[in-house]
Amino acid sequence: MFDQAINDMKKNIKEEETSTLDGTVDQHGRPAIRRRTGTWFAGILILVNQGLATLAFFGVGVNLVLFLTRVMGQDNAEAANSVSKWTGTVYIFSLLGAFLSDSYWGRYKTCAIFQAIFVVGLVSLSLSSYIFLVKPAGCGDEQTPCGSHSSTQLGLFYLSIYLIALGNGGYQPNIATFGADQFDEEDSKEGHYKVAFFSYFYLALNLGSLFSNTILSYFEDEGMWALGFWASAGSATLALVLFLLGTPRYRHFTPRGNPLSRFGQVVVAAARKWKVEVPQSGEDLFEVSGKKCSNNGGRKILHTHGFKRVLDPLVTRLRKSSPRGLTELQRMGIGLIIAIVAMVAAGIVEHFRLKHPQKTCTNCDGSSSLSIFWQVPQYVLIGASEVFMYVGQLEFFNAQAPDGLKSFGSALCMTSISLGNYVSSLLVSVVMKISTRDEMPGWIPGNLNRGHLDNFYFLLAALTTADLVVYVICAKWYKYIKFEGINSEDNNGEFRV
Repeated sequence: MFDQAINDMKKNIKEEETSTLDGTVDQHGRPAIRRRTGTWFAGILILVNQGLATLAFFGVGVNLVLFLTRVMGQDNAEAANSVSKWTGTVYIFSLLGAFLSDSYWGRYKTCAIFQAIFVVGLVSLSLSSYIFLVKPAGCGDEQTPCGSHSSTQLGLFYLSIYLIALGNGGYQPNIATFGADQFDEEDSKEGHYKVAFFSYFYLALNLGSLFSNTILSYFEDEGMWALGFWASAGSATLALVLFLLGTPRYRHFTPRGNPLSRFGQVVVAAARKWKVEVPQSGEDLFEVSGKKCSNNGGRKILHTHGFKRVLDPLVTRLRKSSPRGLTELQRMGIGLIIAIVAMVAAGIVEHFRLKHPQKTCTNCDGSSSLSIFWQVPQYVLIGASEVFMYVGQLEFFNAQAPDGLKSFGSALCMTSISLGNYVSSLLVSVVMKISTRDEMPGWIPGNLNRGHLDNFYFLLAALTTADLVVYVICAKWYKYIKFEGINSEDNNGEFRV
């Protein structure tokens, strides 16, 4: 009995001291102990942090068009372009955050620093709005316009919102990846938790956005801009404090150094050896051993025969669906299809809204008698599209990026959003330039009742359809990579239509 008790005690101690298998370390740089670090304790802190940070960001971003028109005196098209450029800049900064994270600082330090910059930007915006911008007091609602602003006040405003862009942009691609780092994908149980984390991450993002779009939007729409901005600043501060409280429990991947030099080496080697015949197996290739690669904090990517693209499509069509359900590429494709339907629905609703003016209201300036609830289907469709696209993209870029480039993979996901915002800004300008002629006010005038926003929605549907065609071609060509040592049921994941 005594020996059995001793053995059980040793077994429990051994289990408690078991290190993770994916190479993560604790805050002191030692191998992360499974039961003392990571998993859902750290994951929940990061999810709450994401929800609060999203609330803070959208507390500014959602009503920024209204702020620019009512407080700063811009017209609708100018304000829409300003917000598109600002949002695009947010995601461009994500590349900077990802580079610093993967190369030098690590994800924890990068998240902490950029969140601090985010808080500084929000506090600066709150102060400048309260002291300078929202004057006279109570202006900025639908009835009371604000006064003019000096160049110094304008400069302080733009400095504040671009500090917010820098802070949120550098933080966003790292926090999702850092949350995924808390789950050891080499362990079957934690591997499933890691997949679930991305869905919960998207849920936290939307809960924060929901509060911003309801409670904060109400206060800001009523002209209480400073109060709304102070609420965002407080939420961001609380998010940072909670993030720092979890420091002893986080798991970390060691930064791998500048990825650009490694990428350049691959390009140069491929260019110099493009005529060399590739051996049948990877055993004859020059590469470090799996153990040495693992000790360096990364895992080898297994060799593929992707360019050897003739019977694979036929075999893929005959295979049964993956036991893991829809692949990330398939989910993104479905998201694009739903987005097309959403744009068509929005165009149809807007078309009929313009066809049914409010006849009983003499001072409504062309307002429609159509119920606002006709807009519900298109917003439901857009929400469904984002669920498929955003979660699929997060999982795809996290799973398919090498270990030393995980944050950079998430940043590429956000950069695609950035490019979309810049194209959106350009598209609005081009559409207004072409559609504004003679007596025609254009598709997107200040008073939408005199425009043709329905034509703009149909144009977006056509452009998204073209995007879908290109996406399907690229997705069918892509072959999923596999990592050495990963326990997975099915990691082929080819795109099937």
